[in-house]
Amino acid sequence: MKILSILCCLLMFSVGCSPAKSGEAKKTGASLRILFVGNSYTYVNDLPEMFTKLATAGGHLVETGMVAKGGWTLAHHANSSETINMIKASKWDYVVMHEQSQIPSTEASRKYTMYPSAQYLVTIIRQSGSTPIFFLTWAHRNGWSEKGMRDYESMQSQIEQGYMEIAQELNALVAPVGHAWSQARKQYPELELWQGDGSHPSELGTYLAACVFYAVIFRQSPEGLKCPVNISKENAQSIQKIAAIVILQYPKQWNRL
Repeated sequence: MKILSILCCLLMFSVGCSPAKSGEAKKTGASLRILFVGNSYTYVNDLPEMFTKLATAGGHLVETGMVAKGGWTLAHHANSSETINMIKASKWDYVVMHEQSQIPSTEASRKYTMYPSAQYLVTIIRQSGSTPIFFLTWAHRNGWSEKGMRDYESMQSQIEQGYMEIAQELNALVAPVGHAWSQARKQYPELELWQGDGSHPSELGTYLAACVFYAVIFRQSPEGLKCPVNISKENAQSIQKIAAIVILQYPKQWNRL
């Protein structure tokens, strides 16, 4: 697996932004700055770049940065001077973070590994003047049978519980990509959201994540926006619709008032 140390995707566009509220896109012409902290779930298919292009299609000025290393946990990031310095070095509007794919699905791992690291990182993020967002990820296609989760649904349920508990404790925003993933599977089972390994996202899976972040950050539907060249218009419309419904119809569920 390719290890990515730091990848900063910085794109600026001279287009108008939507009306701003606290922490949203600005009317002044300044870019909204977002840092993604994660692992291969973030850098496979380059989620920050895909989100940037989607935001640009919607008329938003965006700059993104990424700190992502293969297999890294929040504990790795919490103990990494590279990550902490990246958070502190620049005035980010949002800092997005996610855990390694399996850790949120077991109570012991959440309690002793995920939550202490998340608490520390959220403190650093807020001290730096940024808003934290938890990137609620998706389960493995076949679950995690070694831990008693014999299918996707049982693992996804535990992952959602893991993220929502800490997000509610810390009063932090949630980008429920995994929940939207679950809804997409139910409504459009023909869509291939995973790669062949049943863990990492296909390009369509990453596009779903980008659409969820668009709806969470801008409080707008991504429906009708231009889609990536490798994704059919029909599939893109299905994904856009799912993201809009999950986020915009039930905002309080994800700590968005």
